[in-house]
Amino acid sequence: MITPQNVFRHELIGLTVEITDSSHKPFVGMKGTVIDETRNTITVETNDTEKMIPKDNVIFLFTLPDGSQVSIDGKVIVARPEDRIKKKFKKIR
Repeated sequence: MITPQNVFRHELIGLTVEITDSSHKPFVGMKGTVIDETRNTITVETNDTEKMIPKDNVIFLFTLPDGSQVSIDGKVIVARPEDRIKKKFKKIR
């Protein structure tokens, strides 16, 4: 089960995401579903378009399957998904 404490160790594809802050202001407020993830980007499907968002300078607000939300600085998740899942993170309280 995905929780705010272990979201880093799970697949992000399929989660609903909103961009809450970015150095590229047109990304702020964008909402959609994560459809792909690479080392440096997350691809978000919004309405009928797909947008590739760089992870490095963005704050993401993910909505988990249970309805809870977690804010993640993109710098923390810059890694290939398969490497990020294996990576050890400090516990969030």
